[in-house]
Amino acid sequence: MSQSLLLSLRGLACGYQEHPVVQQLNLHLNAGDIGCLLGPSGCGKTTTLRAIAGFEPLLEGEIQLAGEVISRAGYTLAPEKRRIGMVFQDYALFPHLSVAENVAFGIRKHPRRELITAELLELVKLGHLSKRYPHELSGGQQQRVSLARALAPEPQLLLLDEPFSNLDGELRRRLSHEVRDILKARGTSAILVTHDQEEAFAVSDHVGVFKDGRLEQWDTPYNLYHEPLTPFVASFVGQGYFIRGLLQSPDTVQTELGIIHGNRAYTWAPGSSVDVLLRPDDIVYAPDSEQKAQIVGKTFLGAATLYRLQLPTGTQLEAIFPSHADHLPGQQVGIRVAADHLVVFPVQGSVAAQVNLAESGVRRVTSN
Repeated sequence: MSQSLLLSLRGLACGYQEHPVVQQLNLHLNAGDIGCLLGPSGCGKTTTLRAIAGFEPLLEGEIQLAGEVISRAGYTLAPEKRRIGMVFQDYALFPHLSVAENVAFGIRKHPRRELITAELLELVKLGHLSKRYPHELSGGQQQRVSLARALAPEPQLLLLDEPFSNLDGELRRRLSHEVRDILKARGTSAILVTHDQEEAFAVSDHVGVFKDGRLEQWDTPYNLYHEPLTPFVASFVGQGYFIRGLLQSPDTVQTELGIIHGNRAYTWAPGSSVDVLLRPDDIVYAPDSEQKAQIVGKTFLGAATLYRLQLPTGTQLEAIFPSHADHLPGQQVGIRVAADHLVVFPVQGSVAAQVNLAESGVRRVTSN
């Protein structure tokens, strides 16, 4: 079933005092989808969210919501007229109002406000706490109230600005899944801003990776991980490292791990020097393989173990093996490459994205 376009950002530039923080931004969100703006602090993701909400004017480009222009250079539709809801980092609840009164605040004149409020409180699993006040709730409960309040007026689009950053790790993970389930149950479209990759992947259908005010890639979490378009996306999303190789054909690279064949074709000349992106799950434990590596470090992760491996040449890799077998540092293990998603970058373009680990000499990509 085809989805209709809900939000469109075209040629967007916005910032402060005529200084663009975000430049040439193009982004589209379909009705019912959840998108995420992901990136390090200061990259422009919050500025973009504020522009969508109507809190920041545009220097260039335009924003359309459900086919209506809500912002362009010289024109900004007032935030309260946009049918856009907001969920803030600090919850922003009214301390003197009960849970039910907070949820009903934006629909005070609605003839069905009590029914709507009750339905939403049940949806966020707080129906039994409707008479309590914010100070009597946990952080996770307060954020659920904030979400219910934002959903009450039935916005066309919901914006969530770092909504889980004040919560501890386990509660963040649990609530992020719950929020996705709630939004999907309501059919509510949303844009989330976060710097946390795990959170972005847990909640979103599409994720946009920002760098220095520019959108590097807008794609599904799966494609961002397996098909990064730039070295920065490769470095920011997931865990991995680069090894040097020579392009043999459009879809084949010679490396010290042998010939790697992939499902992507590259147009550079055969013999070009490239950096091959490998993730820990690209290196598979293979006891009968002729390719051996020595274990030089390990981190137990529960269902799996992350091993740091060293090849005979001295190059170090990282690999995730099932934790059923416990390999010890110093042991030799057989490995093979299972990297169907062959992702390579020209050496000159990828060097800046590499991070050398001083303690191991691994040319590794950082994980966030």
